[in-house]
Amino acid sequence: MNRAAFIGLGVMGFPMAGHLYRAGFEVTVYNRTLAKAEVWVEQYGGQCAATPREAARGADIVCICVGNDEDLRSVVLGPDGVLAGLQAGATCIDHTTASANVARELYQECKNRDIGFIDAPVSGGQAGAEKGVLTVMCGGDDETFERARPILQSYSRSLRLLGPAGSGQLAKMVNQICIAGIVQGLAEAINFSETVGLNTADVIDVISKGAAQSWQMENRYQTMLEDQYNHGFAVDWMRKDLGMVEAVADEHNIPIPVARLVNEFYADVQAMGGGRWDTSSLLRRLQSQEALKQEEAR
Repeated sequence: MNRAAFIGLGVMGFPMAGHLYRAGFEVTVYNRTLAKAEVWVEQYGGQCAATPREAARGADIVCICVGNDEDLRSVVLGPDGVLAGLQAGATCIDHTTASANVARELYQECKNRDIGFIDAPVSGGQAGAEKGVLTVMCGGDDETFERARPILQSYSRSLRLLGPAGSGQLAKMVNQICIAGIVQGLAEAINFSETVGLNTADVIDVISKGAAQSWQMENRYQTMLEDQYNHGFAVDWMRKDLGMVEAVADEHNIPIPVARLVNEFYADVQAMGGGRWDTSSLLRRLQSQEALKQEEAR
């Protein structure tokens, strides 16, 4: 199976599709903005299509990486969607961070057409996508997962099938719960260090070798100290993800007090105009609140 299509060329999809092409697959890409697809073809090769249906026509495997549930439905279903172009026996891999419900819905739509479906959200950020070292959390059938494995291995460092359809999306929610607490803790720690007059870079260098170490600490502390947030995973997308987490938690009566609180903090960042800032901008929120208190004290 060497004919592939990739739908959605955002900051994640663009390099992921590139790794797929470099791995020897014949790749046709589709992006809502055609110019982005044309840039991809110039950079890597392959070809681009005018609709998801055209991109999927003749493909053995189609990968999708778009924004949310509705974006996903729009490129998969309907007369110009992926399923209108895919043949029986093909496989559809969805890398969108979406709801478990839409994953189950599309799994069934695919199954009705004898098409395999894997929900496979990723973690590792833009840098992970560019380096081809993403973590991929998968839901679906064993046989479909094994067919998808060569594709997934072209841009992942770690991948695992975690259960039936929707399991990948639920695992991504676990991932986001972890990240929410870690980033808020890092923001509080840096703010504390700066306020008491420590050399925070030195502090981080020391504690990052111990139990406090995290991916966020290693990859974000420097940009946080420089008040730079025009990169990485946007607050708007994190709020979308945490909103899905809250919906599942409500359905199952699961306590997630920290995740809910951090989601509220991200709402504050949005109110500051930071919807497109990186999620580490929680530090800017803390600093802004402190500055406001000092101003009021005067």
